[in-house]
Amino acid sequence: MTEKQASRHSAAPGASGVSGAVTWGLLAAWAANDLEEIVTMADWLRTARPKLRKRLPWLPDGVWRRMDLSQREVNTAIGLMGGIVAAAAADGARTGGRSPFFRTVLVGFGLHGVVHIAQSAAYGGYTPGVATSPAVVIPYSLWALNRLRAAGIPVGGAGTTATGLVFLPVAVAGVHAAARVLAGPLTAGTRRGTCRCG
Repeated sequence: MTEKQASRHSAAPGASGVSGAVTWGLLAAWAANDLEEIVTMADWLRTARPKLRKRLPWLPDGVWRRMDLSQREVNTAIGLMGGIVAAAAADGARTGGRSPFFRTVLVGFGLHGVVHIAQSAAYGGYTPGVATSPAVVIPYSLWALNRLRAAGIPVGGAGTTATGLVFLPVAVAGVHAAARVLAGPLTAGTRRGTCRCG
């Protein structure tokens, strides 16, 4: 077998020994976390905004205006993020878990669960997504990373962690910018509050 053939063989689905539960599990865990956010986000935003403005009085009004989101915009942003996660899971399944895209999103997803917990600690109470972070997001991410390591697939390291950290805010900003365009302008009847969706 030539080196080129060996490379193709190692990249074939299942060659790494990682099952679909690892790769498609990313999409399932994301869905559980974001279902919590869809269900709880609107009411939480409405009640939390006064407290957040008191905690962050130095933020200019323009920032708060840009953070005003309708429920439709929240749903659109979450749907767009779901497309990214689904693409990463599919690429992971196609490559048996070796896809750099899949591994980057996986690391970012796990770190995002830690961010949810840190946000709730800083806020001093519940924030959307925090319930499923310790119950689903972090356990799944640790399990998936362990399965990748057991299959001999490189994970972790400063480079992967840094990429995962950068990916999360860039992806969130991107889907919210797109959602604002796709969902259309806010109206008095649809304006709900402030959002930092993960």
